[in-house]
Amino acid sequence: MIVYVGFAQRDEWSDWAATYARHAAHFEEASGRRCLTIPYDMAGTDLMARLQPDAAILSGFARSFEEYDPVDLEPVLQWIRTAETTPILAICGSHQLIGCLFNGETDGMQRLKDRPMRLRRPGEPIVNADCHPEHFMERGFYELDVMADDPLFAGCGKPPVVMESHYCEVKQLPPGFRLLASTPECRIQAMRHTHRPLIGVQFHPEDYTDRFPDGKLMLEAFFRGPRRETIAMPRASG
Repeated sequence: MIVYVGFAQRDEWSDWAATYARHAAHFEEASGRRCLTIPYDMAGTDLMARLQPDAAILSGFARSFEEYDPVDLEPVLQWIRTAETTPILAICGSHQLIGCLFNGETDGMQRLKDRPMRLRRPGEPIVNADCHPEHFMERGFYELDVMADDPLFAGCGKPPVVMESHYCEVKQLPPGFRLLASTPECRIQAMRHTHRPLIGVQFHPEDYTDRFPDGKLMLEAFFRGPRRETIAMPRASG
């Protein structure tokens, strides 16, 4: 079984339910296994220990980090800290959350801060007027600069093309992670932990299309054998 952890808050869950159902269908297609979707504030160590998922996907965020109560985030963060053998794929906002966790920014659980990308240059469009409109946002299908050979990109185009939808980023590669891919505006597009089956991606592999299928190929590669691939990888410093 796959567990999909959704980071929509309670008052917006109904608006995201259909999107999460579509994502879950993509995960089931890519993995050949059933997918259970649960809210982030339920994904603590007790429930996850009972579920014993074959793999877990952490969703993107619908709101800024500042709008999340640290108390609500702590259960899922504690599970991530201790789930050393569960394959985890963290997407977009969850990729940034992984960066905060392993860079020590969640220590003491102060309210987290957004890390927007560069300021928008004159003439560049305002893609999202509600969130950091003064900053540049990657939105649409982008080519990735692959920085390291990795099983995640098996079968993908050269370069891979993926869906982007973010105005924040991981500013510093966390200790214990290897940089996998970048774009000209966002250096840490994909990263893999060097001795845990834990991958973070800034882009959205779950939002693939027939014309741009690389996201699906990445999901298939993740589900196919993340334990073996990660354990075989030599450790590297950040």
